[in-house]
Amino acid sequence: MMKFNKRLIFLLILLVLCGSFASSAYAADPIPGINIDIGTSDNPQGASSAITIVLLITILSIAPAILILMTSFTRIVIVLGFVRTSLGTQQMPPNQMLIGLALFLTFFIMAPTLGDINQTALQPYLKGELTQTAALEKASVSIKKFMFQHTREKDLKLFLDYTKAPRPSGVEDTPITALVPAYAISELKTAFQMGFMIFIPFLVIDMVIASTLMAMGMMMLPPVMISLPFKILLFILVDGWYLVVRSLLLSYNT
Repeated sequence: MMKFNKRLIFLLILLVLCGSFASSAYAADPIPGINIDIGTSDNPQGASSAITIVLLITILSIAPAILILMTSFTRIVIVLGFVRTSLGTQQMPPNQMLIGLALFLTFFIMAPTLGDINQTALQPYLKGELTQTAALEKASVSIKKFMFQHTREKDLKLFLDYTKAPRPSGVEDTPITALVPAYAISELKTAFQMGFMIFIPFLVIDMVIASTLMAMGMMMLPPVMISLPFKILLFILVDGWYLVVRSLLLSYNT
């Protein structure tokens, strides 16, 4: 017991010495402080630049929503998810793989639109030929052309009728607040239609395997265990990933 008390006292003394050495070290080398001041400025350009930076940070924070709702990402990732679900492979391919493939396919499909935005809006803005407002308007026209091409008229009419807006004469006159949700639900419908067509052959395999097991009296054996290898084999034989990606590319080529 006395030895334990001596060890405890020794540890306490050691901790006190370490604390004193640390405090002296911090006193010799103080930590730098950061101050943020909010006040008036005599330079309007400096204030305008600060506001521009804040707006850019805000746009970057909502960039995922812009990517999902205003590009081809929605249709691609949903169709790839349907492929994995219909195969019944659970987490194979993993989510990171599907999202990465969907991102690169999105960049590939959106390359003409992004190139148009770069040529008509970004480069003139960087050269000082366009103001920020004019550049945003040019960029919005390019992205609206893409969305308008793949939006169903019924879906767009739904949001225009709700806001009681007049029928637009062209793409430029279409309000983006109505075009974005209309494009999103159009993409969802198209993606689910493609997913249904993907499900059909695998559903047939599941039904055949289940009926065969039922006829053989093997009701306790899960049909998924037997049908999964056949579904993977069918997917490999028909080169499924090629067909799925090809269908996605052709769906945006109309």
